[in-house]
Amino acid sequence: MEKVRFGIIGVGNMGSGHSKNLLAGKVENGVLAAVCDLKQSKLDAIKAMEGAENVATFTDYKEMLNSGLIDVVIVAVPHYFHPPMVIDALNAGINAISEKPAGVYTKQVKEMNEVAKKSDKLFGMMFNQRTNCVYRKMRELVQNGEIGDIKRVNWVITNWYRTQDYYDSGDWRATWKGEGGGVLFNQCPHQIDLLQWIVGMMPEKVHSFCHFGKWHDIEVEDDVTAYMEFPNGATGVFVTTTADAPGTNRFEITGTKGRLVCENNKLMFDKLAVDERVHCMSAKGFKAPEYETIEVETDGKNDQHVGIMNNFANAVLGLEPLFVKGVEGINGVELMDSMMLSTWLGKTVTLPIDDDLYLEELNKRIATGRTKESTGDVVLNTEGTYGSK
Repeated sequence: MEKVRFGIIGVGNMGSGHSKNLLAGKVENGVLAAVCDLKQSKLDAIKAMEGAENVATFTDYKEMLNSGLIDVVIVAVPHYFHPPMVIDALNAGINAISEKPAGVYTKQVKEMNEVAKKSDKLFGMMFNQRTNCVYRKMRELVQNGEIGDIKRVNWVITNWYRTQDYYDSGDWRATWKGEGGGVLFNQCPHQIDLLQWIVGMMPEKVHSFCHFGKWHDIEVEDDVTAYMEFPNGATGVFVTTTADAPGTNRFEITGTKGRLVCENNKLMFDKLAVDERVHCMSAKGFKAPEYETIEVETDGKNDQHVGIMNNFANAVLGLEPLFVKGVEGINGVELMDSMMLSTWLGKTVTLPIDDDLYLEELNKRIATGRTKESTGDVVLNTEGTYGSK
């Protein structure tokens, strides 16, 4: 195999972006071989792109999977369809990458993971923010013990501003039936993933306050504040919304040896001269530990989606290990679902959550949800909207 042949299911906002990157030759060992979408107008838009003359088009994704034209499929459709399409791909002998999130509810993601574990094909998640040099460096410092034992984790990520027009751009968007959630499930899967990936552990308790349609004419959550407790005794707060202007993106991890602060694409380390626990038990009066503030150097690389696709193609060819394993996507879904379930039940929930209870509560909302009018073939340009979000 000289080049890994990519196919894409769903060429809307994200799928069209992946198509452009592949057609532009940004994936060294990959080519765009086929695309699939239910809407012919979206397929026509791909075919009109430079270099797409030989790209095959399909309206039935199973036909594409069984066409013999592709080695890898990227699933870039509404969230509910991620697990079943990944399962179909793996069962058809096709390597698969799922867009975020891995799914809407834990039960379907666990079913997907069981199939993936039995398959000899690669399964990855499009967690492109893991390629960001700042977040990779944060994880390295935490995992190497540079900040000591974690005491507190706070992330305020409110620069996901979205207009009503955005929510009106898709009949599936911001509905229980079509999307399964709002800001947590669409904008924040990356931050939810990064939080547990960087600190190296999942919370064991969550108490959350989700507000539904607080700032927009939608039925799902657009404002969230969640409190978390971790197995080692650390606590945390996660805050997000799509209505703050200007918004904030500040991620803090405080440990016994200092504090990491990620903001404005910079990583600062307030490094204590002595471990706070040692200082607390030996110092006198009100004296706080001395510290120095260091701007942490990184390798400067932030390859985003192109980085994930390059790595996946190389992994298929056996040139390097897979950077993001798809089965890890369950962690983010577990955490998002716990925030929703805590709000619905009005109490603290423990993780892992009750899979059947969550699905039962979600189905109640689907049954009473609104039906939106079709908006046609609106495709929004997402280029430049990623950065450190």
